Amino acid sequence: MSTALFPWERPLGATPQEDGTVEFRVWAPVPERVAVRVGKADHELLDEGFGVRGVAVPAAPGDDYWMLVDGKRLPDPCSRWQPKGLRGPSRVLDTRAFAWTDERWAGLDLVDLVLYELHVGTFTAEGTFDAAIEHLPELARIGVTAIEVMPVAEFPGARGWGYDGVYLSAAQSSYGGPEGFQRLIDAAHGAGLGVILDVVYNHLGASGVRAMETFGPYFTDRYETFWGKAINFDDAGSDAVREWVLQSAEGWVRDFHVDGLRLDAIHAIHDESARPILRELAERVHAVDPRALVIAESGLNDPKVIRPAAQGGFGHDAQWADDFHHALRVLLTGEREGYYEEFGEVAQLAKAFRRPFVHDGDYSTFRDRRFGAPAGDRPVQQFVVFAQNHDQVGNRAFGDRLPAPARALAAFCTLLSPFTPMLFMGEEYGEDAPFQFFSDHIDKRIATATREGRRREFAAFAAFAGEEIPDPQDPATFEASKLSRVQDASLRELYGALLRARRELPPGDADDVLFDEDERWLLVRRGPYDLVAHFGEHPAAIAVRGSRVVVATDEGAAVRDGRVELEPRSGALVR
Repeated sequence: MSTALFPWERPLGATPQEDGTVEFRVWAPVPERVAVRVGKADHELLDEGFGVRGVAVPAAPGDDYWMLVDGKRLPDPCSRWQPKGLRGPSRVLDTRAFAWTDERWAGLDLVDLVLYELHVGTFTAEGTFDAAIEHLPELARIGVTAIEVMPVAEFPGARGWGYDGVYLSAAQSSYGGPEGFQRLIDAAHGAGLGVILDVVYNHLGASGVRAMETFGPYFTDRYETFWGKAINFDDAGSDAVREWVLQSAEGWVRDFHVDGLRLDAIHAIHDESARPILRELAERVHAVDPRALVIAESGLNDPKVIRPAAQGGFGHDAQWADDFHHALRVLLTGEREGYYEEFGEVAQLAKAFRRPFVHDGDYSTFRDRRFGAPAGDRPVQQFVVFAQNHDQVGNRAFGDRLPAPARALAAFCTLLSPFTPMLFMGEEYGEDAPFQFFSDHIDKRIATATREGRRREFAAFAAFAGEEIPDPQDPATFEASKLSRVQDASLRELYGALLRARRELPPGDADDVLFDEDERWLLVRRGPYDLVAHFGEHPAAIAVRGSRVVVATDEGAAVRDGRVELEPRSGALVR
């Protein structure tokens, strides 16, 4: 018996029933009539109140169906399966039919979490969920504990980053659809890896906006996002829209066994209601699975994201911390364009080793205002740090990765930090293939706008003057971004050694952080261990407490007379 107070709180979409019927339910307050076409039969959806319409009809999992909105054929806004892409029919999915073998999987522990971000389409030559499976055991062997899968909600065409998804609950058809995704997750758990899914709840891909607006006010004009119309979380009709998103989040955890969600760009989720959607989402996900993690990407440097609801926070388990990356990258490369302009001091990385918000309420020259807030009350494991990720690689004009001379020290600082580290696919062995921005828009107008926008974005950068920015719509751009898997054996060995050493370090805050701005070195004390990173251009000898090098980026690192001797751009862990 349903305990829903409002009709939109009942399951939305297509839900198989025990009696051989399928219950179809959709929020569609705009059209006069809505029907569902299954096979050759049309069935009118009945008014359940508040714009919700539903009907139970004879149908079965695997059946294709259309929503007829005042006679116009459209996919279901809550579709769980789009076998022929955005413009094809929806398909009934019974998620209970999958034969899971992960009953012994115990879930993830945030304290021990080591993330590995991957893009399904470029992770393998085949670019599918199933093809990724063979590479999972090796990730577990080097010390990764969870893969973080870039968005798989059905997006335009066959290739793309996934951040322009339209059907929030349907796993991308070109990757293998929902059944392929279930197989990947089951295999990951069997290999000892968790799965975090990247989800986008701040906007929809432009290719789906018109179809969604045919049903109702899924968007609001009160706000805008950088990528298009904002989803309606606090305007008229927003209760049903919120439920549409919340049921999507619950479904990935409940029906697909994902171990958590990474929420894309929550600073672009606009909600002034007394019940923030971001807090409610965390509560709903944790109610489905208390072990599941909610990890936010927030561009605000605001610790309220990870504070408990009882303290006025959103109750998320962790959040990305870009400042750590920026401080580290500029020290390693000297790049100072764009938002890198205000970084470059060893003191900033020293501050980031305490808490990775370099800007925690101080003045930001790039923003021309104060930015961020102190986060000293939050445990270190609640911050996700990285030396590479899809944004920091792919949003460069040519998608180039960290220069080879910088890679070892970048890994050293990131993997031995007190925070939750994340690798980007291929960095563990020195992948040289770029990760470029690519798309497969099925609407000519959107494709043209994407191509021209990309070129305009980099036109003012002197570093790219006279060079042709890769065309995101060209299949060659996508193909160039596939992992080559040509490996630097010594770097791969270093990653394994660093992750083994990480498990020896005492958890929690650094005991002390020392640095010398002129000599360009940083020393972080964690229990009996000294983590020493040298960013200078000349060899250095830095005083340490211990006498033994546990792991180093350079074979020549040694402790003599109470000092560790380091080559330029190198690091050593000493005990």
